[in-house]
Amino acid sequence: MARYIAGLLTGLAELDVRVDVVAKRGDVAWLRDLAPTHRYHAAPGWTASRPLRLVWEQTGLPALTRRVQATVLHSPHYTFPVIRASRTVVTLHDATFFSDPAAHSRLKVLFFRTWTRLARRLSRATIAPSAATVAELDRLAGPARRATVVAHLGVDPALFHTPSDAEVAGFRRAHDVADDTEWIAFLGTVEPRKRVPELIAAHRALRDAAAGPVPTLLVAGGLGWDDVARRELETAGDRPGAPLRHLGYLPVDELRAFLGGARVVVYPSTAEGFGLPVLEAMASGADVLTTDRLAIPEVGGDTVTYTEPDAGPIRTALERLLAEDPAVRAERTGRARSRAAGFTWAACAQVHVEVFA
Repeated sequence: MARYIAGLLTGLAELDVRVDVVAKRGDVAWLRDLAPTHRYHAAPGWTASRPLRLVWEQTGLPALTRRVQATVLHSPHYTFPVIRASRTVVTLHDATFFSDPAAHSRLKVLFFRTWTRLARRLSRATIAPSAATVAELDRLAGPARRATVVAHLGVDPALFHTPSDAEVAGFRRAHDVADDTEWIAFLGTVEPRKRVPELIAAHRALRDAAAGPVPTLLVAGGLGWDDVARRELETAGDRPGAPLRHLGYLPVDELRAFLGGARVVVYPSTAEGFGLPVLEAMASGADVLTTDRLAIPEVGGDTVTYTEPDAGPIRTALERLLAEDPAVRAERTGRARSRAAGFTWAACAQVHVEVFA
């Protein structure tokens, strides 16, 4: 979400479009540093409480929009002030609350299903990050006031590009990864649809069967609500030299070295509204193994390798990629970088501007 909001603001700035941005007080400074041409307004400090934020969204936010004389309000994450619905554009990021409810808590399913339906019926317009998400919403989320518009997300080339040898060496030093150690990377919140337990099992089976060394599996991202993966990763910890390590959150400036320096980036998700980690890995020059579920093929096209999201197929695909001719790999990752360059935040912002108009 932070990447979407930050990318959209920079894209709008590239188009010389200036907007009023309402954010939590702690987020205003870094957003202003990133895209200084916009006007920033801090929400009250007590909106740090999620229930109070939702109350303020229905009461204080409409008052603020009147005060700044805004003609359109963009709500970037499902919820919006109902009283301003007729002048509001809402972004709906995925339909997994309908298609895969077991991947979320019951409260989240109820909350996001309700707001998705309200946005489709009441708001002036809705935006989604992929055609696959629009199709899922149309199939599962009930009638809509008007068609949802697709705005593919973008990638910032200043952050995500092929890392230099020095950057990869710096990542190795920062995380105590030996110079002779290759790694397999996973980046994302550890939640059930990301299939991290299946990835760990595939990697373990690969190690057990291999005659020689197998790259270390490095998992980066927050521990979400996948209890099986949480137990595996908490047990593994972050021990240098171990075959499985959980690095936790990484600074954004380290991500290109983490992704681009990996032997393979694996993202075996079963449901994505877009698949931003896949795009960021492609832009970083990584060889990507993922699934052909929902929106991911809109991002990866024929420049990534697809697998079923189960341990056996993941292991087989990994074994094949690790044994592949380097020239074949280089040709595929080159095409992936070229494809990723077509996903820009300016293009994403242009679609938003047209919807706002």
